[in-house]
Amino acid sequence: MSQTTATATTLTPEQRSTARRAVVASSMGNALEWFDIIVYASFAVVISRLFFPEAGGATGLLFTFGAFATSYLIRPLGALVLGSYADRSGRKAALTVTIAIMTVGTAIMAFAPTAATIGAAAGLVILLSRLLQGFSAGGEFGTATTFLVENAPHRKAFYASWQVATQGLAMLLASLFGFGLNYLLTTAQLDAWGWRIPFFFGLLVGPVGLYIRLKMDETPEFAAAEKVKSPVVRTLVDHTGRVLSAAAAVGLASISVYLILYMPTFAVSNLELPRYAGFLGGIISGLVSFVGVPFVGRLADRVGPLRIMLPAALVSLVLALPLFLLLVANPSVLVLTLVQVVLGIQMAFYFGPLPALLSFMYPTAIRTTGLSISYNLGVTLFGGFAPIILTWLIDASGSLLSPSYYFMAVAVVSITGLLVIRSRGYVHR
Repeated sequence: MSQTTATATTLTPEQRSTARRAVVASSMGNALEWFDIIVYASFAVVISRLFFPEAGGATGLLFTFGAFATSYLIRPLGALVLGSYADRSGRKAALTVTIAIMTVGTAIMAFAPTAATIGAAAGLVILLSRLLQGFSAGGEFGTATTFLVENAPHRKAFYASWQVATQGLAMLLASLFGFGLNYLLTTAQLDAWGWRIPFFFGLLVGPVGLYIRLKMDETPEFAAAEKVKSPVVRTLVDHTGRVLSAAAAVGLASISVYLILYMPTFAVSNLELPRYAGFLGGIISGLVSFVGVPFVGRLADRVGPLRIMLPAALVSLVLALPLFLLLVANPSVLVLTLVQVVLGIQMAFYFGPLPALLSFMYPTAIRTTGLSISYNLGVTLFGGFAPIILTWLIDASGSLLSPSYYFMAVAVVSITGLLVIRSRGYVHR
């Protein structure tokens, strides 16, 4: 599990071209996955009105985020099935499967009939879409990250960081849609057809991404590695400590993303700000991640992922409560945007080196399985349930500061995970 790589001076033009094409091939599915997730979370208030109208208010949001959270329960299953498939049959094969399933899930969402048309069954259609997305996403991050790392003969952290950078691009595009549609359309227009537009846009990405992935070759490292008969058993039995500590490390990255995504709902439901308010910060945070994360990846190649992630986690722990105190005391579009931008910068420094950290922790033969299980366990526990937990916490406690307490608790878990990774030598720097 050496982290040494070829130097830039020894690279051939073909190696550089392959690494760049790997970024594009991996990014298409990653962008589609996150665009769909972000759009769903961003339009939660609209979706709750259209698909769970009988519930209404906070209860309707809980149903909407409940469907969102349920999709994360199936993520670990997708990680087991698709991660193992990638380690047995190849990264390319798994990548084509994940983006195909993902496209079907997005299509169901785009064409979903509302409760006004088919009654309570509309909620089941939403659930089916989320379950397909969750299953495919369970294998997407691990497989795409492995594909990037194994196609990169040098600067592996830099190339792996594009997994996070494209999430920033997805956040930017989804927030632009959210801002534009909420600003330009009336509530009636948004409910009637406006909310579907982003999903139709996302649907266009699927076939293009599938075509690009089919044209890619298998990674050299996978082709040269000895194959394991049961990657899941090998991972869970021989590398339990790596799986658990890596999942803990994923927590802060995941909650950072979902807290930013929760802000449009928080702005409308709790701060009584305009519908478009929460999207401005998402636009800037997405832009910060898309542009800034690759630079963080370059830094991680020089100093190591841990030396960036630990300080970023400590800063996040310290800033969480002051940020929400500022926002609750001064509920305005400007302050909300400022808070989201700070969260976006923190996310870039913590999340940017994470894909490299996870990929360095596992040998080639089980890399996708280990990476997929670790990542999706962390995302499911700390991210997927975040919107419903935050909604419930605010409703139950009456405190608008409760999201910061949850964020701080997850930060402590992730700091603990990083310290275990360092102390046990899973990754040395």
